Amino acid sequence: QVQLVESGGGLVQAGGSLRLSCAASGRTFSKFAGWFRQAPGKEREFVAAIFWSGGNTYYADSVKGRFTISRDNAKNTVYLQMNSLKPEDTAVYYCAALRGGSIYQSNNYNDWGQGTQVTVSS
Repeated sequence: QVQLVESGGGLVQAGGSLRLSCAASGRTFSKFAGWFRQAPGKEREFVAAIFWSGGNTYYADSVKGRFTISRDNAKNTVYLQMNSLKPEDTAVYYCAALRGGSIYQSNNYNDWGQGTQVTVSS
């Protein structure tokens, strides 16, 4: 099991930037590390994922070109750099470790952090 702790959320104006961090302890990410988000009244949605050993990255269309996922293998930490933030990016952001299967499906991830709130004001 991987213990995940997110940080870096906060309140930012539209057009601003935030950098989220997710520190892993216990076992490291064995396959993919992913970021998901959940806005009030909405389902949890895929944001980005990174292949832990190879560094391949994948993004939701809604964030492509604005968000960048990266990792530091030595620190067992995954990051989400969020630029050009929009009010519709407001959500609780979670990092997660993939168990297996599609990276786009939240039920394929078996370890989750507690989440960090991101609020973008207009």
